[in-house]
Amino acid sequence: MRFKLRQVNTKLFTVLILSFTSAAFSEDVKTVNGKEYKDASITRVDPDGIVVKTKSGITKVYFAELPKEAQERFHYDQQRASAYSAEQAANYTAYQRQQEEAQREREDAAAKNNAILAKQEAAKNRTEALQARYDELQRQEDDLLRQIGEAKQPGPAYYGGKNNRTLLHHPNPQKSQLPLLQSHLSDVRKEKNEIRKQLVKAQR
Repeated sequence: MRFKLRQVNTKLFTVLILSFTSAAFSEDVKTVNGKEYKDASITRVDPDGIVVKTKSGITKVYFAELPKEAQERFHYDQQRASAYSAEQAANYTAYQRQQEEAQREREDAAAKNNAILAKQEAAKNRTEALQARYDELQRQEDDLLRQIGEAKQPGPAYYGGKNNRTLLHHPNPQKSQLPLLQSHLSDVRKEKNEIRKQLVKAQR
């Protein structure tokens, strides 16, 4: 057990030394395909490749792209590299799922918020429409009461009778409209009462 632990510590120490040593100077890194990274600083050594920093930026170069000499220099182990790559891929997949789930949650929250706002806007519009109708019915009621009051008044006055000293009235031509006006007033008041109830309910 101690021997294995010492082996792990030795490998870790070797990787750290390589990392620090590589970062201390620049070199040209060339892949098997001929791609070359001039004056590159090796900033990190992973089980599946190295991370190089050049004037143009930071790039991951995989050991499979490097010649055998470079692989041996950095103690490339294909099995360790495959396991590391699989672990990284699994971590990335899990991260992607978390991001997608977070995005779905944000979209759901936005949709719920929009639905609430739409409902509030619809309620506001309905209340405004009810209030406008109530105000119109109030004006109609006032106008009908005025017409009914006028219809109940006696007609134009004139003096008649003996010696033309008795004050008489002509028939009021609007009196015949009283039943219709009163029926209309009843309808207006009935509708106004219903609108009032709806307004009270809408404002709760």
